[in-house]
Amino acid sequence: MSEKDQAWRNWPLVRIEKEYSPSSCVPSAEPFMAEYAIRSSKAAETLACHKDLRWGGHPDETLDFFPVPSKNSPLLVFLHGGYWQELSKNESLFLAPDCVANGIAFASINYTLAPRAGVEKIVDQCRRAVAWLHRQADALGFDRNRIFISGSSAGAHLAAMMLLKGWQTTVGLSDHAVAGAILLSGIYDLEPLVGTYISKPLNLTAADAHGLSPMNLALGRPVPGIVAWGENETSESKRQSKGYASRLHDADFPVSAFEVAGANHFDIVLGMADPQTPLGRATLELIAGKALA
Repeated sequence: MSEKDQAWRNWPLVRIEKEYSPSSCVPSAEPFMAEYAIRSSKAAETLACHKDLRWGGHPDETLDFFPVPSKNSPLLVFLHGGYWQELSKNESLFLAPDCVANGIAFASINYTLAPRAGVEKIVDQCRRAVAWLHRQADALGFDRNRIFISGSSAGAHLAAMMLLKGWQTTVGLSDHAVAGAILLSGIYDLEPLVGTYISKPLNLTAADAHGLSPMNLALGRPVPGIVAWGENETSESKRQSKGYASRLHDADFPVSAFEVAGANHFDIVLGMADPQTPLGRATLELIAGKALA
């Protein structure tokens, strides 16, 4: 990493914690959390939805699935954020209406939150959830060869962990299991979090952080990707996104990296599949494999 990428090592703890506190860029995060819940509730009420499908044995290991009529449809899998400590699939259904309207099946994954689970366990859970979806493709009615992974904030970290080499064999998948990824405002190097208030519920050590940071780990087969961040985010959030996009590019991933004008850490995700937004158009084009008309 460059000297600029290591600058945080010389900062006082209070500065690091501010840089890694997304709410420092908005008056309050609560209105966005409320909007997630309202939009998600409406999606579940108005669209066909398979609620609380069990992909594992633990009570937390469930997902919600929104089908579309075509059996050859792609699937967008969403992994929620919340620093691995907050939210659930239930507040993370707001992308379903845009996906379904554009012929894309949608799944929102639930996982165990810290402190009941550490990051390593959460990563394993999300990978096993994707493996379950892959096996259930025919029954649920989508194309198992067109599974796209997405996430925001900590969810983008979890999605990025599925771009790595070798994990597929541990859950019985081929290295073609993931067709592409949309990563928003993610944390790709966890080391700056060690020692902050964020890491305490995670019991995150320096060794854990290194081994769970996509920035440090071997990438797998190149797939198309989007790495995006909001205009109104901290400098560290922007640096992490730009750095990871560069890493993907250097590994021959066809990646589009850009800043979303006017967006912050919390509302950027609302436009992920909305064709009226630049991010939404980019996402839909990536999933379609061609430019939209």
